[in-house]
Amino acid sequence: MSIAETAAHRTKGKQIGRVGVVDIGSNSVRLVVYEGSGRNPATMFNEKVLCGLGRKLASTGRLDPEGLVSAYGALERFVALSRVMGVRHLDIVATAAVRDAADGADFVTRAGDISGLPIRVLSGQEEAYFSAEGVLSAIPEADGLVGDLGGGSLELVMVGDGGVGAQATTPLGPLRLMEVAAGDKAKATQIIDQTLAELPWLDQLRGRSFFAVGGAWRALAKIHMAQVSYPLRVLHHYRIQRGDVRDLSRVIANLSRDSLERISGLSRRRLDTLPYAALLLDRVLKAARPKDVVFSSYGLREGLLFSRLPSRERGLDPLIETACEMGARMGRFAEHGDEMFAWTAKLFADENVEDRRLRRAACHLSDIGWRGHPDYRAQQSLFEILRGPFVGIDHQGRAQLALAIYARYDGDPEAGACRQASAVLDEKQILQARVMGCSFRLGHCLSGATPGVLHDCSLQVEDGNLVLRLPRRHVHLDGEVVRRRLAAVGRLLNCPVTVETTA
Repeated sequence: MSIAETAAHRTKGKQIGRVGVVDIGSNSVRLVVYEGSGRNPATMFNEKVLCGLGRKLASTGRLDPEGLVSAYGALERFVALSRVMGVRHLDIVATAAVRDAADGADFVTRAGDISGLPIRVLSGQEEAYFSAEGVLSAIPEADGLVGDLGGGSLELVMVGDGGVGAQATTPLGPLRLMEVAAGDKAKATQIIDQTLAELPWLDQLRGRSFFAVGGAWRALAKIHMAQVSYPLRVLHHYRIQRGDVRDLSRVIANLSRDSLERISGLSRRRLDTLPYAALLLDRVLKAARPKDVVFSSYGLREGLLFSRLPSRERGLDPLIETACEMGARMGRFAEHGDEMFAWTAKLFADENVEDRRLRRAACHLSDIGWRGHPDYRAQQSLFEILRGPFVGIDHQGRAQLALAIYARYDGDPEAGACRQASAVLDEKQILQARVMGCSFRLGHCLSGATPGVLHDCSLQVEDGNLVLRLPRRHVHLDGEVVRRRLAAVGRLLNCPVTVETTA
């Protein structure tokens, strides 16, 4: 594929136009608008209203009257917003509460009249499938069990080898559970355990990962981050060992409302349901015994989009696609990332497959800070990556990417911002990131960040020396600053440096 074809492919999602999803759940109604429909489309807009449609559904069999008023108002606003924002395609989907309520069909009719669009009521199997697809879109290597917790149901789906396996939808959402158990935690525990006992395939999870989806469970992850002073406040792909999650869940499940109110950053509208969400997580982990819990910000809505992609696009690496798109949008020359990747290959000849993938992403991000003030390029680029919409990468990989670009802009390794990223890495990973960044700094200096130069030059370690070779036609690109940049890479590798001219 040519550079022009590659660039056209990577911007195809933007050319198609904005797409949106309205998700009508048991507890909330949410609109998310995406910039295009490619492999990892950026979220342009995200708003939710906690309506509580499923409140008292277990006892009345009907949608909550106050929740209906709130949901209709939210839907009217979200459809109007979508039109104003130029959304080309808007999906409106409803899940457990509308699916199970006696007046669910009436709601669908009224909601359709308000929106002028069809309302798709997902079956339990569809809800489980799309949730798993959303996780796989962001974590392609996911191997274990996806649990998507809504207000009225808990979907459980086995995933592995890029596909979906055994699945079940259960009536174990916090709203429904707290009503059925009438506030009795012991009774709630019994209900949960009896339901999970009917799923013998949960035994397949032992020693694998549990992927937790849903706002209530992400709230627990946020509490844990604060509790342990975790340096990277990124909820997606946050990983906690099973025992630690169970300890936290048991504490939260037994806290009073007054105690929950004192937890910083916790939404007041989650105070009633969070203990039941925590109890659910604890009992699932007890029954299935995974090795750890990975929290995913991607679920049903992203799964809807991902499921519609052609197989070729589904197979693309989301990290590389995002890095290429960001590099093309924020850098000077889109094609320079591929050239930098080829030029630095010999310097990292012993890297493994995952390190090579990480270096490729870093190469495409190596020019994203050029527009910033020179004094702040390093820090701005660091935070752009630490907090950016990257998927297909864990927190350690994210931190390495950020440190590499921080070093590319000569960031101070002792600064607080840098320590925030390095805190989740070991010394080898930190060194690898710094070598990448300093080699990028050398490459951009040597070429003036212009394509077509590095292709004719080489950088590698030979016989214990770091050797930069320049063809005769580029010999005048050598200079004092280039030598300083080369020496910086040499110091990190503990190698003397040499510049040679070739024919």
